[in-house]
Amino acid sequence: MRRVMQIIVTLAFAATPWAAIAADAPAKAGVKPVSKEVERGKYLVTIAGCHGCHTPDFLVNGGRSPEKEYLTGGVTGWRGSWGTTYPVNLRLYFQGVTEEQWVQVAKEVQRRPPMPYHSLNAMSQADVRAIYKYIRHLGPAGAPAPAFVPADREPPKPYVQFPV
Repeated sequence: MRRVMQIIVTLAFAATPWAAIAADAPAKAGVKPVSKEVERGKYLVTIAGCHGCHTPDFLVNGGRSPEKEYLTGGVTGWRGSWGTTYPVNLRLYFQGVTEEQWVQVAKEVQRRPPMPYHSLNAMSQADVRAIYKYIRHLGPAGAPAPAFVPADREPPKPYVQFPV
């Protein structure tokens, strides 16, 4: 009887690590592995303030938007002497450009306000590539942003009027 108990205890201890791995497997089954570059891109998008315009309601909900809505653009316009601009759906935009095209765009682009393109132009190539990888990692979602409205036309609401 003592020998049987030793075998049972030994098997229980031997099975413990496998049980822990098996218990953890369902939680990880649907999760894509994330590279350091994707994590860096996520960090950069966050600290650069991209969500403030490109994620719907991010500013009004204190940054608590669900990831499924990240960078899907918005319908709130930004109106000023330049006309009315809308934050592009970056998740759709990045489906249509290669990483090399994005690197070139990021260095040269000049956009209408309030897009801080000068900050984008100043980023290192490694940072621009990380942002590309992060946004591609999110995958396509959402709808295209409304089209630019010239300054002589009244845009549909909602919009933020500059100067305020």
